[in-house]
Amino acid sequence: MTEVIKFSDLGLSEPLLKAIEDIGFEEPTAIQRSTIPLVMSGRDVIGQSQTGTGKTAAFTIPAIERIDPSKRRDTQVLIMCPTRELAVQACDEIRKFTKYIEGIKTLAVYGGQPIDRQIKALRFGAQIVVGTPGRIMDHMRRGTLKLGNVSIVILDEADEMLSMGFREDMETIISEIDHERQTVLFSATMSKEILEISERFLQDPEVVRVVPEQLTVAEIKQYYYEVPHSHKIEALGRLLDMYNPNLSMVFCNTKRQVDELVSELQLRGYLAEGLHGDLKQQARDHVMNQFRLGNVDVLVATDVAARGIDINDIAAVFNYDIPQDIEYYVHRIGRTGRAGKKGRAFTFVTGRREMYELRQIMNYTHSKVELRSIPMSGEVLERRMSRYGDKIRAAVEDGGLEQYIAMVESLCDEEVTPIEVAAALLKTDLTSDGKTGMPSEEDDRLFNMQKGMSVRPRVQDGYSSGGRGGRNGGGSGRDRQRGSFSGGRDGYSSGRERRGDRGESGRSFRRDDRDMVRLVINIGRESRVAPNHILGAVAGETGLAGKTFGRIEIGEKMSVIEVPKELKTQVLNSMKDVKIMGRKTTISEERRR
Repeated sequence: MTEVIKFSDLGLSEPLLKAIEDIGFEEPTAIQRSTIPLVMSGRDVIGQSQTGTGKTAAFTIPAIERIDPSKRRDTQVLIMCPTRELAVQACDEIRKFTKYIEGIKTLAVYGGQPIDRQIKALRFGAQIVVGTPGRIMDHMRRGTLKLGNVSIVILDEADEMLSMGFREDMETIISEIDHERQTVLFSATMSKEILEISERFLQDPEVVRVVPEQLTVAEIKQYYYEVPHSHKIEALGRLLDMYNPNLSMVFCNTKRQVDELVSELQLRGYLAEGLHGDLKQQARDHVMNQFRLGNVDVLVATDVAARGIDINDIAAVFNYDIPQDIEYYVHRIGRTGRAGKKGRAFTFVTGRREMYELRQIMNYTHSKVELRSIPMSGEVLERRMSRYGDKIRAAVEDGGLEQYIAMVESLCDEEVTPIEVAAALLKTDLTSDGKTGMPSEEDDRLFNMQKGMSVRPRVQDGYSSGGRGGRNGGGSGRDRQRGSFSGGRDGYSSGRERRGDRGESGRSFRRDDRDMVRLVINIGRESRVAPNHILGAVAGETGLAGKTFGRIEIGEKMSVIEVPKELKTQVLNSMKDVKIMGRKTTISEERRR
């Protein structure tokens, strides 16, 4: 049996361990177990790991431990991320981990936010700076970001930064830190460009690889639901009532969430119990025995506590929280669909970040997770009534009702009919288990408004990263010119016309031309610009998703991007004096002849 390693085994300080405990992490993931000790020892590290394996904590936790608190105003850790979303996410995690550590300041710098605000924050000092390459370059040129005391450089999702045209910026930034430093690089793939950067900037790096676990779930139907956090419990109740699984498991990321959810479910009349790391073995055994016997219908658990559970009759698994590690998803849904039986896996997704994490899960597991809408109250009631009707018909067929018929007759008089008695008994029975007989209708409107944003595994070629809202800028002639080819209209080369009205990522970009305007940017093929450079700049500066925009056409000296008419002013204002490929650009609406 593999020995369980805890965060306390990794030599971390007490304030950091206390913060980790507050967050609810029970034990480090595979990438964290391997990477944290290496980074804390000062080694250069190459981590090959997908998003969703806990890699952000793998580099932020040891980076925090290596901060010199006496240097309050000096930037000591520089973290580069491909998108503003990832930069903000890393910054948020660092702030949670430094909850009990005084004097550590963290700042995220990225396009789409006023640079004056960032300049002011940098003047006060930040030991950890997280940012996109383009905006980091801006601050370097302005002299507002000093790198003379940086001791650790971390490249997060380096392969994505390369695909978005940031290679030149990345190399310039790292070269600027020409004194002794530690360099940590994370990438999902080991391309030729990644190896070239590693050979140039890393010293005798230790390579850490997380081997993907294969997913075999032929008998498991996988669904996801877009649910606001405040409506998760209602959504879970509706799905439990709709599908009525014999036994089900609900997974949460923290012990606190397990306890809170069990209390909520019990109040709503469900036979639910919880399982997490704080339970003593005796209590754990009792809960598991009750679950096996069917005295508990719903087992709510953390990933760590659920290890070793081997029950073949679990009909459904619910991911109440998106798992912290992609491989946890594999373990979770593997609890159902066993011994040749069919199973269902339901995942709740809240917000853009979790939607992105679900996309990573699909890429990693090579499986399709189908979007579903939360059932409306009428559907749930109809399903419950149907099951109840089946029970009544079965009881009629079994016979032996004479005693009960006499009881019904005794309840009837001139004011009470047999139908009313039956209706009253039905109402009483449906609510006797503590569950609401009529599902709540107040949330129907919100659930019905779900937009149903489709999530597909990302295509590996073309614009696989363009829609992620990268910042402007870098890129060199050595970068691959993705999607660029000749033959577009008006002398431009289009990066998106090759597949009709679909972008290279497979997302649909079809729009009514009357709703779009064409904006011209004064940079083109002569500057070796590619469509992903344009998209990265506009998406990064505006903060809008890449899928918001239409065609991108590259001319010799000018390029055109289609923008929704209602967003024209926002784009024009955000793109003033923005640099692309290191060149200051202008943008204006195309004049119609």
